[in-house]
Parts: sequence; C-alpha cells; structure tokens
Amino acid sequence: MLFIAFSGTAVAQSSKIRGVIQDESSGAALPFASVRLFHLPDSTFISGEVSDLDGKFEVTLKEGRYWLLFEFVGYNQEKRQVTVAGTMTDIGAVKLKAATKNLDEVVVQGEKSTYEVALDKRIFNVGKDLANAGGNAIEILNNVPSVAVDLEGNVSLRGSSSVRILVDGKPSGLVSIKGGAGLQQLQGSMIERIEVITNPSARYEAEGMGGIINIVLKKEQKEGLNGSFDIITGYPMNLGGAANLNFRHRKFNFFTNYMLTYRSTLGDTRQYQELYRNDSTFITDMTFDRELKAFHNNLRMGADYFFSESSILTAAYTWRRTKGKRYSHIHYNDYLTNTSNLLSRSYRTQDETETEPNSEYNLSYKKRFGRKGHELLVDVRHLDNWEKSDQYFGETVTPTGGEERYSLQRSINDETEKQWLFQVDYVQPFGKDGKFEAGARSSFRDMTNDYFVANVKPDGSLENIPRFTNYFLYDENIHALYGIYGNKHQKFSYQVGLRGEWSDVTTTLVDSNEVNNRKYGRLFPSVHVTYELPGQNALQVSFSRRIRRPGYNDLSPFMTFTDNRNYWSGNPDLNPEFTNSFELGHVKYLERGTFTSSLYYRHTVDKILQIRRMDESGFAYARPENLATENAYGLEFTGTSNVSSWLKLDGNLNFFRSVINGDNLNEQYNENENYDSKTFTWLGRLSARITWKGADFQLRNNYEAPQIMPQGKRKAIYALDFAVSRDVLKGNGTLTFNVLDVFNSRRFRTITQGSNFYTYNNSQGRVRQFNLTLNYRLKQAKTGKKGQFEE
Repeated sequence: MLFIAFSGTAVAQSSKIRGVIQDESSGAALPFASVRLFHLPDSTFISGEVSDLDGKFEVTLKEGRYWLLFEFVGYNQEKRQVTVAGTMTDIGAVKLKAATKNLDEVVVQGEKSTYEVALDKRIFNVGKDLANAGGNAIEILNNVPSVAVDLEGNVSLRGSSSVRILVDGKPSGLVSIKGGAGLQQLQGSMIERIEVITNPSARYEAEGMGGIINIVLKKEQKEGLNGSFDIITGYPMNLGGAANLNFRHRKFNFFTNYMLTYRSTLGDTRQYQELYRNDSTFITDMTFDRELKAFHNNLRMGADYFFSESSILTAAYTWRRTKGKRYSHIHYNDYLTNTSNLLSRSYRTQDETETEPNSEYNLSYKKRFGRKGHELLVDVRHLDNWEKSDQYFGETVTPTGGEERYSLQRSINDETEKQWLFQVDYVQPFGKDGKFEAGARSSFRDMTNDYFVANVKPDGSLENIPRFTNYFLYDENIHALYGIYGNKHQKFSYQVGLRGEWSDVTTTLVDSNEVNNRKYGRLFPSVHVTYELPGQNALQVSFSRRIRRPGYNDLSPFMTFTDNRNYWSGNPDLNPEFTNSFELGHVKYLERGTFTSSLYYRHTVDKILQIRRMDESGFAYARPENLATENAYGLEFTGTSNVSSWLKLDGNLNFFRSVINGDNLNEQYNENENYDSKTFTWLGRLSARITWKGADFQLRNNYEAPQIMPQGKRKAIYALDFAVSRDVLKGNGTLTFNVLDVFNSRRFRTITQGSNFYTYNNSQGRVRQFNLTLNYRLKQAKTGKKGQFEE
C-alpha cells in the first residue's frame, strides 16, 4: 500500500472526466456500470471505474484524446470519443440501450462475480457458487471468505466468534434460540447474497465484536409473473423443493418463497480422555455416532404497494416449522492406568423428538424524496418462536466382573421467544457530497425455558433430578439512537458517527428464586476516512467500538444431557465484552478483477470463551467465562480475477494473531491453571471456475491452520468441494451436481488440557455429501442486473 501511495504521487493529474450512466428508455440511473478508458491513438488501456448508486462516475487522468467503453449487464456496449482538456470535462448523460441479443450472449458479457468487494463490505453472491446448490445457509457460510463454522454451528469472523447475524438487515428467529445452528433450516436456494461487514458504522447496532453477517433473501420487483424453482436430491438423504415467485401489476408487487426439505445429517465424535487423581490415571475411550432426520418447512410471503416509485409500503410474513428426530449412540470404555486394564463398559442412547415452529411479521415503509439519497425508512417487526424437545436417554453399564445395570431418563425442554422491534432511519444529503443520517431503534425481547430431567422408574413414573430442573426467564430491552455526518473534500471522504445504546437485561431462575439484573448505557463511536489514489486505488481507515452482550444461551444455566459425562451450559454471571476495532483497508480495481487488503486490530476486555473443567469423578463441565483481555491482529487479502474467458479465480487469505490474558479466572475461582494463550494462525480459500464445452466446473479448497487456545489447541481443518453445472431445457434450466468435502476430511480435532485432565476430540459434523439440483427459471434471466444494495 505504501508503494502504491508513493508511486501515485508521481503521476501527473491535470484533469478529470465525469458523467452519468442511464437507461435509454426510462432515464433511470445504472449503478455499478463499468467505464473503461483507452488511449485514442493506440487503444492502450488507461484505467477503469464503476458508477456509484446514482449512476455517476469520475476519473482523474492526464489531458489528451481518449475513447471510453461503457458496459452494463443486459445492455449493449456504448463507445464514445472525448478530448480531455482543462480541470474538468463533463460528458453529461450516457444512454445505454437494453440488449436485444439472446440470453446466453448477455451472460457471457456481464456475469456477476462470486465475490464482490468494497472497502466497507464483502458481498458473496450465493447463486454463482456451484457448490451451494442443494445446501443450507450454514454450509454456505462455511465457504464465505474470512468466515468459519464449527461443529455446533457457531459462526466466527476473522477468528472472532462474536459476530452478529442478520437476515435482510434485521434480527431473525432463526438465530435467536439456537444461534448460528438455526440457519440449517434456511435453504440456500432462498438466499440472494451474503454481506460481510467487518467494521460497521454507527448505523448498525453495536452488537457483534467481529462484525456483521447479513443474509439477503431473494425478492423480485419485475413486471408480470416471474420466478424460479428448485428440485433437490442428494446422498446422504437430501430431498427437497423450493419456489421463488413474484408477480407485479402496476402498483402491487406480490412475492413468495417456499421451501420444503427432508435431510438426514450424519456425524460422529471420537474422544480419548485421561483423568489424573490420587497418583492414578483413569482413561475413557468414547465413540459417539449421531443422526438427525428433519423436515424443514419455510414460507415467506408479502406484498409491496407503490404509492409511487419513490414511496413503497411492504408487508411480509415468514413461517417456519421444523420437525426432527435425533438418534445418538455413545459407547464408553473405562480403564485404569492403561487400555489393557478395563474397568467397565457403558452404552448410552438418545431418542429425541424436536418441533420448532416460528413466525415473523414485518411492516416497513420507504420514502425517497426529490433529491437522490434523501430517504426515510420505518420498520416494525414481531418475532414469535417456540421450540419443544422431548428426549429419552437409556444407558447400560457393565462393570468388569460385575452385574449389568440399566437406567432410563427423560428430558423435556420448552422454549419460547417473543420480540418486538421498532426502527426509524433518515438520510438527508446536503451540499455536493455531504450526508447526514439519524435513526432510532428499540427492541423488547422475552424468552422462557421450562426444562426438566427425570429418572423413569420401572412403573413408568418420573422422578425429577433437581440439578437439571428449573424455569428460566430472559427479559431484554435495548434502546438506541445514532447520528452520522459524512462529506467529501477533493480526494478525501469521511464519515463520523455516534451511537448510544441503553441495555436492560434480567435473568430469573424461578424455582431457586435467583434474579440477575444488568442495566447499563454505553456510547459507540465510529469513524471512516477514505482517500482516493491514482490508478483506481483507494485507502480507508476506520474505527468502531463494539459490544457482545451475553445472549440467552450464554446465560441459561441448564446443562445438556445427551452425553452425561460431558456437560455444556451457560453462565448467569457472565458480563458483556467490549471491543475497540481499528482497520486500514485498500482496494485496487483492475481491468479483469478486484484486489483488496486489510490490516486490522481489535482490543477486547472481558473476552468470552468456553472453559472446560473436570471433577474427580471424570465428568467434564464446559461453560462460557469472562477472560481479562484479548489483543488480536490480522492481515487479510481478497482477490477476484477473470483470468480468461474460460477461467475465473476467487481467493481469500486471512492471517491472524491473538494474545489472550486469562489470569483473572485463577483469582475468581481460586485455581492454579494457565488460561493465557498466544497464537498465530491463518485460513485460506481458493475457488477456480472453468467453462468448457457449455458446462461450468468448479473446484473450491478451504484450509484453516492450527490454532492455540487458552486450554490447548485446535488442529488444521481442510476440505475440497467439486461442482459441475450445465444449462438445460432450452436455457431456462440449470442442472448442477456437486460433492461437498470430496475426501471426507472436514473434521474438528482439538486437544484440551487442565491440571487434572487431558482430552483429545475428533469430530465430524457432516459426512461427505452428494447433491443433484435442477433450477428452472420462469421469465427470469440466469444472471440479472446488478441492483442497489440495501443496508
């Protein structure tokens, strides 16, 4: 970046050329249209530019004679000669005519990239990645640059597990109770794109230390009836269908998405554990095989009413229902001193029936005023979620030389969530490039968890186990105000924002009458400064303050009972963590692609991490704890390139350094453990897409290097995906075959150590998957025009 900055100062910059790109028939602005400049005498490529949301572009260059090439998906190319002289040359409006060529030719000329990169966000276009066909949202996120998903569905961004997941820019019931794991219910065919915002401005809620991941669902507004259909089949069992339909007639636009899938997800865990007690070593060798069979129903429907093209009222309803059966088989072999001295064998089974219905209601109004960028948005949402789990656990214990014992437990878990969300955003432009934004947001969220575990007696009656039985209440109210001021002076663009949030969170354990209330207000500033460099380069420096509030699952003290030797629970005494995030970003627009780099630093206090402890009986307990601090440093590179007409490459590299101080836990619990860690790790992804004889082939490789953690380390994770697709049905359909995790190598291997134990864990959340998907388009182009991105 320093080389670019210094070399750029030597380029003579005596003039600028500007204009606006519009649709010939309607006069509408064409955002993200490409402009390329060539030297007139020899047609040497000089530079390129992309139009902004208003269709405007501006390029700095030397005086001289040039010809310009204007291109936009679905439109004919336009060439124009121009003589540049003086400080500014304004060529006015450039009118592009809609292409009359057939669809295949348009796709070849202007296909969207899998990744689109900008200084403030990364955009992952889901439909362009062939390996996504037939997958769900979790599987797609696992292949987004800088994003990682662990065995339990927990999502992390740039090494931070504190990431805010939104759907269409707002909270969703999919991730409220189960966290990221709930995204398994969302089929990939319903997703348009995924936006990754690494250092959000004050416009966004302050939640999410590592940043924000926004999942944007499909929605059209074209005249008439149009849509797409998907039929999915796969092995292990993956059957389903999806429909995305849209009908617009004058002032009304109706849209609906429906998805039904049946999936069988297989996984396994192998665990070796040593417990040190009274100068003896107790060894446990465990195998854990599991299968989840689930029906997922997902319906989203709504309507837009256009008072005018600049005044739109939208009402939408989303209904989801999952019905699943989970089967687990756990074998324990217990030894003394070594694996030749067997003490006992145990066999434990789980039979769970799970029902998850949830609903979301949304009413929003958007008003665009006379001046471009002057708009008002009002949004009201209501979430109503429910989850019921009924489980039976049977266990047979056979001591060496002893009598076999059998026990049966039953666990019932009822969880509910109701949330109201109110939000107002207003944008007022001023001057030539100035802009002021302001907004307010209030959310009211109530959750309950009625949980009990009981022994089943021979006569069928139940005997409660008190330590696993209680009634948990979670009441969260958060209110926020924000303001942002932005402007531009020559090559500098800047944006300064301040967000204030008031939090009121109360947790209650009803049976034991334990109440924990936290009320606190905080200010969250943000600063973004951009400097334009010659040669289609730009630098941005940004700062934001973020928060991670302990959520429902973090605070709920109920312990999982699937494996009665390894327990996971929340921590009602957990405090929020705060982060100051700094980032220096660079973007370079190339003739055949884009390259970005980012240098970032995060300082976190009260870092939240899972800590594992083991008692003298060999039972392990894991729950989140507040560690003193974390200092995290990173360097990230992302690039896209159309190497040739038949080869496209997308790549991402993220190098990450973390230093964690956890000495406070020794003082808090009177322990003598080492909770400090220093690690350097990296993750990388490379995707190659080849077009050959009418078919598209894709290879995608993912690798996460080993990582040191406060209690041990995680070993490397790696996987290769393959896909091939071909258009069928006279170009109206696409048939895609993919293999996820070709070598069945995506396994999570961890070593966890304490003063009295050693644990090695080798787990696989999903085995190798084969999918065959047929996509049929009704009056839809395979690749549509690039629309405006909504925040």
